[in-house]
Amino acid sequence: MKTVFISDTHGQHRKLTNLPKGDLIIHGGDVSKLGKDHEVEDFIHWFLSLDYAHKIFIAGNHDFYFEDYSLDFILKKLTSNCHYLCNSGVEIEGLKFWGSPVTPLFFNWAFNEDRGKPIKNFWDLIPRNSDILITHGPPKNILDKTVSDVNVGCEELLKKVKVLKPKFHLFGHIHESYGIETKHNVTFINASLLNEKYEMANLPIEINLEQNHLNVIK
Repeated sequence: MKTVFISDTHGQHRKLTNLPKGDLIIHGGDVSKLGKDHEVEDFIHWFLSLDYAHKIFIAGNHDFYFEDYSLDFILKKLTSNCHYLCNSGVEIEGLKFWGSPVTPLFFNWAFNEDRGKPIKNFWDLIPRNSDILITHGPPKNILDKTVSDVNVGCEELLKKVKVLKPKFHLFGHIHESYGIETKHNVTFINASLLNEKYEMANLPIEINLEQNHLNVIK
């Protein structure tokens, strides 16, 4: 199953006029600038229009819309092949996906939780048999370094991933740490498309899930 992974488009999704072809597209959150209704609803319309057999997205810390409205309200806007994951999962072609928008507290943005036990409670929900983990934010010390040279990922998330060992851990959030890293027998991917100046600077990342192989589009 050829998969295209993108994250952190912040309302600039319509600039993506030449997305790679594939079977599945995943968006790792921050679909909007400030989570306003018109921003998110435009993203949903665009995302639903994409030519992929399967679609998955999660919210990010900018996406207040998904905190403001009920899950039922959001799901009614989606088609049967489009899955919004919010501390929940879905199985597609035998692969188990789990998604969460939660990130450590930072100026009280959307889906923020205190470090330590409060955020650990969310990671404890992740099933042990998850193949692909999608979180908006990174684990500690993995593709999480800011332009100020500070690692801001979640310590509790790293602990959980080291135990669960999903095939892939997909995220975004820290724009300046876009890239791929394999560690602890897990392939980590930060697919933030915007750089730290909120300019469209990075390419979508393609993953071949059957062969456990990935390529950055050149």
